Amino acid sequence: MPRVAVPGRPETGPDPAGSPPPRIEGVAGGSARREYERRKRNDEQRLRQRWGRLGGIAVVLAGEQPSTRAWRIGAVGEEKLGAELGRRFAADGYILHDRRMPRTRANIDHLVVLPQGVWVIDTKRYRGRPRLRVSGGILRPETRTLTVAGRDQTRLVEGMHKQLRRVREAVGEHVPVTGALCFVDADWPLVGGPLRLDDQVWAVRPKKLYRMMAKGHPVIDIDAVRADLVRCFPSNDEPAR
Repeated sequence: MPRVAVPGRPETGPDPAGSPPPRIEGVAGGSARREYERRKRNDEQRLRQRWGRLGGIAVVLAGEQPSTRAWRIGAVGEEKLGAELGRRFAADGYILHDRRMPRTRANIDHLVVLPQGVWVIDTKRYRGRPRLRVSGGILRPETRTLTVAGRDQTRLVEGMHKQLRRVREAVGEHVPVTGALCFVDADWPLVGGPLRLDDQVWAVRPKKLYRMMAKGHPVIDIDAVRADLVRCFPSNDEPAR
């Protein structure tokens, strides 16, 4: 029986005895957490250099810069979602956290390989209500705009499409691949399903995402697909080659 990793305890490869690969690989939120720590150190260093002997007091009084705090908030969101993905799906598939996209500065938050297919998940901790605005249609091209708290966030969909293209190149067209923008702190309505942004990407709350992921019938070889993804998208914990 495959060995199941404990959620929250990352494992990065098969053990020397040649047992099956770990079900959870990489550290959820690892890149965001490291960027937060880097920015925090730099912020504190600037204050100490500016204020000299009073630097320690200045650090306490200044608090975190909003741009720095945003990285901590994002890391916590990825960590929480990653732990829940592990708890729910590690027994049935593979979960790859914080994967590097070679030749880019981007990363993929979570790749979940299930018998039903692959889920590419981007965690977001945005406040406000996600909405989909559709315009055009019969006489002019249809446009779809994702907003959160009234702000245009369509760029998130474009970013997800880039991830999906790379994942499909890695696993082949025969493997179902779905993208999800998971808004963990958004003001979702009490009733109503997720937002289908197009034929490839959903905007969804965590609980609904879990239900969507559990649906369907086995159609893929999860071991082969996992091997393709690990080869093409190294963990950000591994040194770049």
